[in-house]
Amino acid sequence: MMKMRLLMIALALAATPVFAKLPPPPPVDPAKAEEAKVKEAEAKVKAAELQAKYEDRAVATYAAKVRAEGKEFKPHLGPGVPGPPAATAPATLAAPAAPVAAAAVPAGAAKK
Repeated sequence: MMKMRLLMIALALAATPVFAKLPPPPPVDPAKAEEAKVKEAEAKVKAAELQAKYEDRAVATYAAKVRAEGKEFKPHLGPGVPGPPAATAPATLAAPAAPVAAAAVPAGAAKK
């Protein structure tokens, strides 16, 4: 009998959220929504700029510390970050593509 009572209470508590109704969302003004998108985009750009600024500052501080100790400093660039341009040798130009020897011949005219 006690198990049955506990089961009924558990079922009643579990089924309560099924009958709950959420209020409708408030109407959204398109101008305000667009303004919020613009503000969010500007905030993301500003955050990225600040991140880069402080990362550069931290690297510069670390590089100065390492150089003060008399060691060579070579920054590690992560994947996808292009390295500095090579100053040792000029890049050679690729040879131009070979010209096409013959124009395309229609399939029926190839053999006679």
